[in-house]
Amino acid sequence: MRTILHVDMDAFYASVEQRDDPALRGRPVLVGGSHRGVVLAASYEARPFGIRSAMPMTEALRRAPRNAVVVRPRFDAYVTASEGLHEIFGSVTDLVEPLSLDEAFLDVTGSRALFGDGAVIAATLRRRIRDELRLPASAGVAPVKFAAKIASDLAKPDGLRVVPDDGVVAFLAPLPVGRLWGVGARTEARLHAAGLVTIADVAARDRDALIASVGSLGARLHDLARGVDERPVVPDRAAKSVGAEDTFGEDLARPEDLLPQLHAQALRVARRLRRAGRAARGVVLGLKTHRFERRTRRCTFERATDDGKVLYEAVAALLAREVEAGGGRLVPMRLCGVSAVLLEDPAVQPGLFDDGARRASKLNGALDAIASRFGVAALRPADVLDTDRGTLRDEVLRRTR
Repeated sequence: MRTILHVDMDAFYASVEQRDDPALRGRPVLVGGSHRGVVLAASYEARPFGIRSAMPMTEALRRAPRNAVVVRPRFDAYVTASEGLHEIFGSVTDLVEPLSLDEAFLDVTGSRALFGDGAVIAATLRRRIRDELRLPASAGVAPVKFAAKIASDLAKPDGLRVVPDDGVVAFLAPLPVGRLWGVGARTEARLHAAGLVTIADVAARDRDALIASVGSLGARLHDLARGVDERPVVPDRAAKSVGAEDTFGEDLARPEDLLPQLHAQALRVARRLRRAGRAARGVVLGLKTHRFERRTRRCTFERATDDGKVLYEAVAALLAREVEAGGGRLVPMRLCGVSAVLLEDPAVQPGLFDDGARRASKLNGALDAIASRFGVAALRPADVLDTDRGTLRDEVLRRTR
């Protein structure tokens, strides 16, 4: 029987802010501040007032008490904490599937003989996260991913929930159908109309009848309701691409404003490639206009790379092609992103006569060591120093299913 952990940090951005500024501890903290009005994170002190992430900031401020504090995001601090988090995960298993900066599935089946059962491993991870990162985390333990995810949700904040190997169906049974993966508001309404309110109701319904009620999704829901979820934990190395995107507080319409963003993204992507032991034979520039139109341009390399400088030079050239196609002008952009694609194992070593590649490899190793010890903000190119201002960051891993 597998042992799957789902570990999720509690109010991650807000918790980092409270950790780093003692004056914020115990107070309702809202991370955000962009004129677009999105709450990126809300501390648990803000939750009783109905404030949640993704809520319009104007609405959050109407609900917030007088002692609430709004802080601007510091993404370098969040990335540094995330890298420390994943180092802790990697100390117990190689089977880590990151879902975001602050959340991951871990398959610890093969780790039980060395570290103890799932509950012991989860408790150890949470203690290390608390001691080493000074941050709270919640965890769920179960034999399947679906149940582990729900268990960690129910354990929040700062808790641990264990689902026994033979207790998945009983654990799921009383929960509302909205907890099932793939059930949005419309599907939930259709399930309710069919008389299905709890997951136990879905499990008891005839499979064909369920498919008749909600379509082909019914087969998947029927399996989940009965605790059937064979999906494996897919580590970084199985990713089809590794990318990073930023949504800006203000639309950017000048290439010179986009280039620092792309440089910072390329460095982040390269660092993640090296951490995953992968290299990219291609790179994609992603853009979203002020009219929410998606645009992409891509190119390939003769040799796979994990060097942020190479990725940046490539996407800078792709941006120049975008400007040229627009008659020398760039329409206002609300988002840009860099994705490394066509991933493969890196070369064992640079070519014998490729001094540039050797120097780059040594430099990247030194930069990674500095970032690991002092944080990613400790040493950066001058042009990326201000790129965190007014951006909402989204780390992206696209995997083979």
